[in-house]
Order: sequence, then structure tokens, then C-alpha cells
Amino acid sequence: MREGKVKCLSADGFHQMAYVEWGDAANPRVLVCAHGLTRCSRDFDSLAQALAADYRVVCPDVVGRGRSDWLRNKSLYDLPQYCADMTTLLARLDVETVHWVGTSMGGLIGMALASRPESPITRLVLNDIGPVLSAASLVRVGEFLGKAPRFDGIDDAEAFVRFVSAPFGSLSDAQWRHLTVHLLRTAADGKLVFAYDPGIAQRYREMQASCGGKDIEMWPLYDGIACPTLLLRGANSDVLTHETALQMSQRGPRARLIEVAGVGHAPMLMDAAQIAPVREFLLA
Repeated sequence: MREGKVKCLSADGFHQMAYVEWGDAANPRVLVCAHGLTRCSRDFDSLAQALAADYRVVCPDVVGRGRSDWLRNKSLYDLPQYCADMTTLLARLDVETVHWVGTSMGGLIGMALASRPESPITRLVLNDIGPVLSAASLVRVGEFLGKAPRFDGIDDAEAFVRFVSAPFGSLSDAQWRHLTVHLLRTAADGKLVFAYDPGIAQRYREMQASCGGKDIEMWPLYDGIACPTLLLRGANSDVLTHETALQMSQRGPRARLIEVAGVGHAPMLMDAAQIAPVREFLLA
């Protein structure tokens, strides 16, 4: 694994976006993996290692998360800024086309990019996300966003992660520890805190208020996608309903739908059974 950073521009100035990459740096076949709302690039370590022989796998920390800078203007935490940053990343990688795996928010970024004319995305995996965000899931996420406690040690942090991320399904002790340790930073007082900007909650709550307690629908984004698309859905997901997933298999790019039993939002692509269909689709 290699670490890198790229300088991106917002309306409020420059910021650094960090990323990790796996595989041959000279491989022209590039896979970008984008994480969820408060997660980080290291969620994809297992998937990246499984695909590193076939791809240069690049996993960014979306601005405000992980090792990336925080935005001064919190209202900019939104799809236009994320898409601009990813476009800068693709320029850094010096590639014309990529395949894309996006979990939750990372999938929304992928949809937004893939829906545009002359998009660089030629194969898309949407992991438990679609063009309809249910009002119930928006409320659930909002209950903890920006309110995470401070922890005395890694065990306390992991217990919290296991609680709020229970929909991830049945994971091993090693997998839970991995999903915890890379999500933390040490504060000035020695406490452990999550490595994301609490200011992300500001823009999130503005979005919630604008929808007036209703579902958020973005069907034009999805219908604009022309590339082959795979849709993964946690069978118990409250973010992507079964009904929306079925519609996604019948319109727009007519995504191939796979539902993962025993998982909510979202499959973490850490075990062979979840990685296998992604690998098969990407390399088809």
C-alpha cells in the first residue's frame, strides 16, 4: 500500500485530499473505491488486496474525513465539491477511464460522475445506495452524526463502532478492530475521537431540513448513467429499499441487483463471498 495526497480547490481555497493505493502504479486499469459518509479509505483494504493484481486500486479519503483536510466552509460538504475533488484526483492519476466502487456516499459520488456526458467511469458498482434516500434512514444517521463521544481507549471506541454499525452484519473481531482503528485520531488531550469533521453534520442537517421529512429523490442522476452497473443491497437496508433497488434494475442502466442476506447498510466487502461478485462484474 502507498499513501498520497492531491491538492484540490473549493470556493473557499485549497485543501489536500489524501488517498491510498494498491497494485502496480503503472497499471492503466484503475479502480477507484469511495467510502461512506463518516468512514474512510481503509474500509476497502480487503477489496483492494483482492483486486491489486488486476488493478491499480485507489481509495481516497473524501475531504473532511480520514487524513484529508477539513473544509473551512462547512456548507461545501456536498456532491459538487466531492465530484470536483475526484476529478482532480483522476487528473493526478493521469487516466482517461476508471472503474468505480462506491459505498453509500461514495456511490452517490459515483452516480453523479457517471451520469455526466463523457464520464470517465466505464463500470460502476453501487454499494447499498441509490437515487432515493429514505426519510427514516436520514433521521437514523442524523441521530449520531457529529455527536460521537470521546474515548479513553481503542476498546471503548470499538464497542461504540460495533453498536452504531451493527447493520454491517456479522464481522470477525479482527474486522471490527480494522474498521475502528483506521477511523480514529488522537486529540490534543490524548482522547481518541473519530477522524471526520463534525462540521459535516451542518450540511447534512441543512439537507434534512430542505426535504421536509420526506425521501430525497435523485432519479435524473441515476437515469443518466450509461455504463454497466452492479447494485449491491444489504437485505435489511433502510437506506436503499427493496422497491427502489428493483426499480434500479428496470430503468436507467438497468443495474444487475444482488442482495446480501443478514446485512443492512451496508455490506463492507471484507469477506470472499461479498468480494467475489464485485470482482466478477468488474473483470467481465
